[in-house]
Amino acid sequence: MQLITVLNAWGTPAFEAILKHEIEQMDAALLPLQQGLSQSSYTDGANRSVMIINVTAGAGFIRAKTGIFYTGMIPGCSCADDPTPMSELAEYCEVQFDIDQITAETTVTLLAG
Repeated sequence: MQLITVLNAWGTPAFEAILKHEIEQMDAALLPLQQGLSQSSYTDGANRSVMIINVTAGAGFIRAKTGIFYTGMIPGCSCADDPTPMSELAEYCEVQFDIDQITAETTVTLLAG
């Protein structure tokens, strides 16, 4: 993936706000949210909110460490006699974005929690 808008904002006061917005708007399938689940068994990435933890630059890339809050689900068994509804749980994981300062090519890594 390329985060061109984010790269173009590098060095401006709006950088963190643009990065946050781009992550919140991107397809959840591009993020390691499923792998970051700790309390639930499934997520579609809904109700995603991003917190920028820190941003550094060096060796031709911008590295952004972020915290992502999102909703995970524990489905009921869907049996006719099972009254258990689908449960939603709050989830959180930390994700690192490495943005190439020339091409805007971005790698996404789930950080150990």
